[in-house]
Amino acid sequence: MRKITLMLIVLLGVTHFILPSRCEEDAKDDSAENLGEEDVDEDDDDTEVKDENGVLVLTDANFDTFMEGKDTVLVEFYAPWCGHCKQFVPEYEKIAKVLQDNDPSIPVAKVDATQAKALGSRFEVSGYPTIKIFKKGEPIDYDGDRSEQAIVKRVKEVAQPDWKPPPEATIVLTKENFDDVVNNADIILVEFYAPWCGHCKRLAPEYETAAKELSHRTPPIPLGKVDATEESDLATRFGVSGYPTLKIFRKGKAFDYNGPREKFGIVDYMTNQAGTPSKQVQTLKQVQEILKDGDDVAIVGVFSGEEDAAYEKYQEACNSLREDYKFLHTFDSEVAKFLKASPGQVVMLHPERFRSKYEPASHSITVKDSTLASEVQDFFKKHALPLVGHRKQSNDAKRYTKRPLVVVYYGVDFSFDYRVATQFWRSKVLEVAKDFPEYTFAIADEEDYADELKSLGLSDSGEEVNVGILGEGGKKYAMEPEEFDTDVLHSFVMAFKKGKMKPIVKSQPIPKSNKGPVTVVVGKNFDEIVMDAKKDVLIEFYAPWCGHCKKMEPDYIALGKKYKNEKNLVIAKMDATANDVPHESYKVEGFPTIYFAPSNSKQSPVKLEGGKRDFEELSKFVEKHATKLSQKKDEL
Repeated sequence: MRKITLMLIVLLGVTHFILPSRCEEDAKDDSAENLGEEDVDEDDDDTEVKDENGVLVLTDANFDTFMEGKDTVLVEFYAPWCGHCKQFVPEYEKIAKVLQDNDPSIPVAKVDATQAKALGSRFEVSGYPTIKIFKKGEPIDYDGDRSEQAIVKRVKEVAQPDWKPPPEATIVLTKENFDDVVNNADIILVEFYAPWCGHCKRLAPEYETAAKELSHRTPPIPLGKVDATEESDLATRFGVSGYPTLKIFRKGKAFDYNGPREKFGIVDYMTNQAGTPSKQVQTLKQVQEILKDGDDVAIVGVFSGEEDAAYEKYQEACNSLREDYKFLHTFDSEVAKFLKASPGQVVMLHPERFRSKYEPASHSITVKDSTLASEVQDFFKKHALPLVGHRKQSNDAKRYTKRPLVVVYYGVDFSFDYRVATQFWRSKVLEVAKDFPEYTFAIADEEDYADELKSLGLSDSGEEVNVGILGEGGKKYAMEPEEFDTDVLHSFVMAFKKGKMKPIVKSQPIPKSNKGPVTVVVGKNFDEIVMDAKKDVLIEFYAPWCGHCKKMEPDYIALGKKYKNEKNLVIAKMDATANDVPHESYKVEGFPTIYFAPSNSKQSPVKLEGGKRDFEELSKFVEKHATKLSQKKDEL
């Protein structure tokens, strides 16, 4: 027992000596950690530039200070998660070492654009890695190979004391030189821009790079630009209402540009546009294959040669429609014989799958000296569709805009295994279509148009074939689900023709109370409120999830309060995701979309384009277009 007691006393004594020692060590550790934290705080000077393997780390805080007095600096904007950036790290560190050994030394830096967001925005960084060479603080885009040799060579060129940036390849157009440049160009692409426009700023480097590329083409294709805020007369002359607006000019005649807005896309598109709109057919076999396998109308001009006056007229007519049709021409007598055409004639033929006993196999027009290009274009448009064509997402906007449009939905598939079934149902539609030449008929695949079927209330019909009519003004009509046959379709179309069908309108319930500063419009009361010829209406089409809409809401409510006592002016809004807009004049392509519907021009509303959407600008927009304001504008 005594031994145990003695051992306990010894252990207690040892513990007495050990514990203070541990506490002191912990204190020392804590002290060291605290010192470390203090040291970190001292080292974390926002303007300090760190060095990582020879590459300097720049941030929002130290960038401008670092750049002061520097002649040339290479900077990479990167994202930590970017695979290309990670692969580029060893190469970039090699570049840093080479340029550090240069005489004089050239700094190499990097910016984490996900952290330094102000710099990323300021220098319009939209992809990673983005490499820029800064010359006396001004950024120069680097678009070459991402290799040590190429980058070092380019940086050394820029670092030369006598180096100056090359002149812009894009031609600056003003009212003084516009007509001279544009009228003498066989083809030129012109951008109308605003200096403050974000989309224009993003397009600028892509556009300039494309201009450089196309300037080296033989013959070169020029690109020009117009500051529409300075050259307002030019902007008005060519109907510019948003930025950027791009137009193609051929000898001064303007055409809409519908191509991509990135450098490679612009180059490819303009290269294609510079060629003739019609491609030459040299053999009969080419025409036969087009008719056998094609899914769109074939347009073939027959001419004696390129010097034929009719050939030039044909090319002129094709130019403005080159994106809507595939144009062909031939000088071959065998092809002419097959088409039953003489030189100077243009023939339109539908592919074999769309031919029927109810319509001609072909249509033709003779191009004479007196024939206008517009007459030839009207001929194209008139005969572009077969009696019952195949409506697809790819041709919808080009071919099927005319209303009323009768659409028969089912599993449309012209591949070998399903061709017979597809044509079986189409043949039934043909029998009805021949009796209603004033309407356009089409078949459409039910999966391609699932959303449209849903809007017609037919997605769960349980029928193999469904039918809808897309009427004028955005109105839609659905055939009651029943077993499809020729008689059923004929009765439905006849009922529509006689005005016995009621349109389907997707709509939220009409609000029981609508006395707030902003009137709530739904599908069912759109005509009653927006189309009221006694009142001016400002209508905002919004989406509940749209950030821009939410941001604008306080200003829009304030606007409603401002004009609340105006009996002939309505400030309104409509959730365009939950309601149909029953008039095609009010197209909604983004959120928010705002239109002013004057009392005297309901079918031609004025769309609010660009600029700020704050209280002041909205007020100006209302006052500019209002026809029934009782208060004086300076009192509002």
